[in-house]
Amino acid sequence: MTRMLLLSLLLLVAIPLFMVVSGQAQLGRDYRRADRSSAGIAPPAETTPEAVVQIYAARALNWRGIFGVHTWIATKPENATEYTLHHVIGWRVYRDLPAVVSAPGIPDGRWFGNEPELIGELRGEAAAQAIPKIIEAVASYPYPNEYKLWPGPNSNTFTAYIGRQVPELRMDLPTTAIGKDYPINGSLVDRTPSGTGYQFSMLGVLGLTLAREEGIEMNLLGLSFGIDFLRPALKLPFIGRLGVSQS
Repeated sequence: MTRMLLLSLLLLVAIPLFMVVSGQAQLGRDYRRADRSSAGIAPPAETTPEAVVQIYAARALNWRGIFGVHTWIATKPENATEYTLHHVIGWRVYRDLPAVVSAPGIPDGRWFGNEPELIGELRGEAAAQAIPKIIEAVASYPYPNEYKLWPGPNSNTFTAYIGRQVPELRMDLPTTAIGKDYPINGSLVDRTPSGTGYQFSMLGVLGLTLAREEGIEMNLLGLSFGIDFLRPALKLPFIGRLGVSQS
């Protein structure tokens, strides 16, 4: 028992150090000069007539990136010449501004220098039908003026909420999306963001998820551990997936 406890403590120290040394979570970046340019993932709006919906995740800024990612949704209606980004930005609350932002932007922009990962996408008619539902879900998000880094509500709580309201997105958020399991209005049981199963959550700090898309996940103090059976992989805190890519 003592050996297991020591091993667990060692891993909790070693993994964050690995994230920094490997460059996956970079520290000391100045947010004012950090790279926010396109990563070249999204199709150019000007030359893409079909509707597009994309979901992205990127490591959070500085020390926050050791623990988790920031997520957002980009939408482009049919024949539109620009994308609209939908996400929650925490610093806005501290300036008495709404946390929720829906505004034109670069869909695959680097998040303060951190590379984005495409974790979900709809194209064509499926995207065209989903976009009005996404906009409606953004408007109905119950915490538009609230932000708490841990356990939530935060940017990942927002993205997960959109997924629950628009199940055709089949949104499988990474285990590093801390806050995705924060319960809406304190509910103990809710559908998963993918809409393919259910989760039990106590205030976002203790919970269990069972779903076809997400697999099995356990949430302990906001850190998620799990197994994806659909696309075989271990799902770990700090690191994310070890196995088959989800895209």
